[in-house]
Amino acid sequence: MKLCTYTANGQTRTGIVVGDSVIDTGVPGTMIDLIRDWDRLKPELEARAAAGGGVPLVSVKLESPVQRPGKIFAIGLNYADHIAESNMGTPDKQVWFTKAQTSVNGPYDPILIARGAFTNDYEVELVAVIGKGGKHIGAGEAPAAIFGYCVGNDVTERLAQHATPQWSFGKSFDTHAPMGPWIVTADELGDPHGLGIRCYVNGEKRQDSNTEHLVFNVWQQVEHLSLGMTLEPGDCLFTGTPGGIGAAMDPRQFLKAGDVVRCEIDRLGHIEGTMVAEG
Repeated sequence: MKLCTYTANGQTRTGIVVGDSVIDTGVPGTMIDLIRDWDRLKPELEARAAAGGGVPLVSVKLESPVQRPGKIFAIGLNYADHIAESNMGTPDKQVWFTKAQTSVNGPYDPILIARGAFTNDYEVELVAVIGKGGKHIGAGEAPAAIFGYCVGNDVTERLAQHATPQWSFGKSFDTHAPMGPWIVTADELGDPHGLGIRCYVNGEKRQDSNTEHLVFNVWQQVEHLSLGMTLEPGDCLFTGTPGGIGAAMDPRQFLKAGDVVRCEIDRLGHIEGTMVAEG
């Protein structure tokens, strides 16, 4: 099933995407509420999807599927080609940072270039959305802890990122975590390790890889994080970006106002945002 958060007629709701239509779930609250009560709601939502109807997808505004995740964690240096272009060694341990809730952005919304920030970069990523979650989740149990997957762009202000050993500030500027366009539930997608993943800037392909090349796979990521924290419904994990970032090009190619960044992953769809200078 594909589940989205959308706005129509001034109201923001959760919906089921079927073909070119969106069907209201009829579930009050947010996507996090839906995820939390998924086991009970799933049969009803499957019946709604089978019945059809709804409104054209083009008539609504798609929002980030999870608008206010309790936690957003992102792993760094998790594709071999990205590690090589960063001139760093393959990490023995997982390297994690956080992104602020206020960095969440809709799948097709403008992406802000903050005043005085000139080194904005793109990073297409597979995002895992936590379902049941929990603590001390083994790698073998991790698939059951994930609700679904979507496309993400870990937009980064490179100068701010590398100004200190901690990356979270440079990763957390407003609008710098576009996600969507919807969540494909884990039972529909199956194993997430084998999906083509790509990023384009103004139509030029910059990143092109496959999630099978993750250094630490999604199950290992869930296992590691849940050692120290309780993963909760709607938490979002950015699982790493492949090589091809603008900072590694010669000469470097940072994003400027008017650039259009498209991120896509097989079977999940695409997100696309235009870079806009902050007023």
